[in-house]
Amino acid sequence: MDLSSDYHHGIIGNGRTCAIIDADSSIVFSCMPDFDSGTIFAKMLDEDKGGHFTISMQSGKVVSQEYEKNTGILRTVFKGKSGSFELIDFMPRYSWDGRSGTKKEVSADIVRVLKPLSGNPEIIVDYNPQLEYARFNTKSFKFGRNRIKTTTGGTCPSGKTIYESCYLYSSIASDKILKKEAFKLTEQKFLLLSYHDKVISPDEERVELMLQRTRSYWLLWSARTHRCDQYSEEILRSAITLKMLQFSPTGAVVAAATTSLPETIGEERNWDYRFCWIRDGSMTVDVLNRIGHPSMAGSFIHWVMETVPTKDDALQIMYGIRGEKTLTEEALGHLEGYQGSSPVRIGNAAYHQQQHDIYGILMDLIYKELIQHDLGDRHPAPETLDQLWTRVRSIVKTVGEFWKDPDRGIWEIRGEAKHFVFSKVLCWVAVDRAIKIGNMLKKYDWAKQHEALRDEIHNDICTKGWSKKKKAFTQVYGSEDLDSANLLMADYGFIDPMDKRFISTVEQSEKELCRGGLMYRYKNQDDFGEPSSAFTVCSFWMVKALARCGKRAQAQRRFRQLLKFANPKGLYGEDLDFKTKRHLGNFPQAYSHLALIDCALELAEDCKDYLIEE
Repeated sequence: MDLSSDYHHGIIGNGRTCAIIDADSSIVFSCMPDFDSGTIFAKMLDEDKGGHFTISMQSGKVVSQEYEKNTGILRTVFKGKSGSFELIDFMPRYSWDGRSGTKKEVSADIVRVLKPLSGNPEIIVDYNPQLEYARFNTKSFKFGRNRIKTTTGGTCPSGKTIYESCYLYSSIASDKILKKEAFKLTEQKFLLLSYHDKVISPDEERVELMLQRTRSYWLLWSARTHRCDQYSEEILRSAITLKMLQFSPTGAVVAAATTSLPETIGEERNWDYRFCWIRDGSMTVDVLNRIGHPSMAGSFIHWVMETVPTKDDALQIMYGIRGEKTLTEEALGHLEGYQGSSPVRIGNAAYHQQQHDIYGILMDLIYKELIQHDLGDRHPAPETLDQLWTRVRSIVKTVGEFWKDPDRGIWEIRGEAKHFVFSKVLCWVAVDRAIKIGNMLKKYDWAKQHEALRDEIHNDICTKGWSKKKKAFTQVYGSEDLDSANLLMADYGFIDPMDKRFISTVEQSEKELCRGGLMYRYKNQDDFGEPSSAFTVCSFWMVKALARCGKRAQAQRRFRQLLKFANPKGLYGEDLDFKTKRHLGNFPQAYSHLALIDCALELAEDCKDYLIEE
């Protein structure tokens, strides 16, 4: 097993926070108590200062690491001269009384179970937390029987005073952990890291119950997941990953579990993705809704309604996972960044950008949610319908006022605002779905009144967004540059997938933006120069576009190639290096996994008719 390869990580999580675990068993990134809290371990962002939590074996090594089937539980096996053992990593996912519908009751706990398999393996626990992004000195010390307390504190340059702590409970002697002393593993042991000082201290029996309940939770959740036969494992692994990324207390979905992992090594395209983008969240719960998890879509829409409660409350592109509207960006200069790629950022200055595509993506989700309620004879309560209808009308009012204005586009260009074609397309989607919703709710006059706006936007895009010279829809009005986002035009119903203009756009995008089976988002210069890595979701978009316009054999071939680029745990980062195919960017990326599921569902519909000869 190659432990030096990058992004061979797994993720464990429970809907409150998560932990990224390297192939050598090290926890190299985790925040507590929530996704967007300060880090406890951040070795991914600084090898020396970031902190880690490693289990190792003297005269032994990791020989395998994989998820337990159909779960979010990670199992690592060590073998050496003195024997072998397995390490079981998980975050408890259930409520205190065992009910599966847990939300706010999920604890910020990481559990590591060490189970001997043969002989008497000698183990070393290297517990090195560095709290709050390692801003200040962190101290760990014995705190009662078999319990270690870790604390940090200090004053930031802004004047803000910080204090944080966490607690490690274990059936291993605290002295051996603090001194990093080797010990023989003769019986099962546990380590439980919690943000909280437990009222009821965990013991072997309680930890085993946590493991069994968590295992049952994931198995039951997986059993409810609709899957096709051909891509069953890939769909389920991606679905479990997306489930981990939804913040249970509110329904918000983080774009990725990490911050500041670079799109290209040594460059400064490093962003904090531990927030909820309206676009990413809507698309994530939409695909999970399609595979049997409608409650996730319902909780997300409820979060949106709670976050943007009034008619004059403008919809932002992104929010904090509790609905925070100000996400001030800060660079942490004391951390060197992933493999020296600085700056390390927390917060995200893009929150104030205007991106007009979000209106259409959210409206499309609301429309699909209402269809599901209608078809399933589960009509929402009148008050809920009133709130949704108010939000629908507010969004259309906003679109009517601003669709002609330039914006920053789906890729969050930080330079000059432009007339992005995809943004205009999603403005059309917003009005189109709103008209459909109006007709569903018998608001026929309102729906009829807005047909002219829908048609005006459509005609404007077809006139100004189409290049006769390039024979394709372009990135912005008046440009010859292409954009992978336009591969979604048929998927949203703006254009028929067999329309010659869409087919030509797909063909030209493949010609100009594809390299070795992977796709650029775009190739023209932006604020940071020309992009130099493939954006993973765009490669999946090309697969879907090829399938939709009749090139299904080619789509199958591309999809099977993309599946081979997954890391050993079946996970994807935000980007892929064109040459080496190594993963880059924040990890795991919700966008990548929702697009994988979307492609699998598209191709599995008639996959037997389009099998590729090897």
